[in-house]
Amino acid sequence: MEKHETGRALPRALIVDDDPSVLSAVTDRFTQMGFDAVTATNGLQALIRAGQQRPDVLVIDVHLPEVDGLSVLTYLAEAAKKATHVVVMTGRAGEEIAELCVGFDAFCIPKGPFFWTTLEARLAEIFPDRAVAIRQSAKFSTIPEVRKRPRVLLVDDDASVRKMFFHKFDGLGVDLLCAADATRGFWTARREQPTVIVTDFCMPRGDARYLLTRLRSVPETCSIPVIVQTGRELSGTVKKKLNENIGGQPGAARILRKTFDGRDLFEALQRFCGFTTGFAAEPV
Repeated sequence: MEKHETGRALPRALIVDDDPSVLSAVTDRFTQMGFDAVTATNGLQALIRAGQQRPDVLVIDVHLPEVDGLSVLTYLAEAAKKATHVVVMTGRAGEEIAELCVGFDAFCIPKGPFFWTTLEARLAEIFPDRAVAIRQSAKFSTIPEVRKRPRVLLVDDDASVRKMFFHKFDGLGVDLLCAADATRGFWTARREQPTVIVTDFCMPRGDARYLLTRLRSVPETCSIPVIVQTGRELSGTVKKKLNENIGGQPGAARILRKTFDGRDLFEALQRFCGFTTGFAAEPV
């Protein structure tokens, strides 16, 4: 069996992205290329896993919740330079990010149509003994798109709420998807795999608990964070039910009261989506 220079049978890749679709696509691709792929969905998790399982290559998004990708590299600077090759993914490429990547001896790849070919070329340079396997693996699989922006799915039966959020999110570097009831919300989430789901509590064709139960029943959506909004006061029993694990998967990540300025929701979304632009205060 082929041994890597660290003594492991396969080189290890740590993939870090808060977008489940991107995380899944990149992880699957690295597995096909013959890497031992481990994952993290935020900066804190990345720091822990990089310390526990020193990767040979770190592939990390810039805009992450809690601790952004470049801050992770700051904390891991010595280890990243001496032991780990670093590839930085970004949906908002620019000179500033490129210059910062150079400072970390990292290679920056914009998300988009040329992501995979650029990544393959870079990996072939880093791991020349695996170059043939890296290039050939693309011939035997369907390569999914690596989308540039995180997606938020809003499930709400109030058309005015959906319209208002559509305008807000357009300026945040986030794509907003909408569904008018829980059943449509489930099928939209399963097809699109949003980064986070924001749902009203009381809706036609199923409430938030019903939606959570369906989301946690399939692998495509079982771990997507769900924020529940409500215009009514919920009892402690109802909140407990929403927060309970479902089949070993998490319940609601947050339960929020709908407010006039929407700032509580914005702060909660920043916890799960790597965006930094301000959120204008308007009635929700």
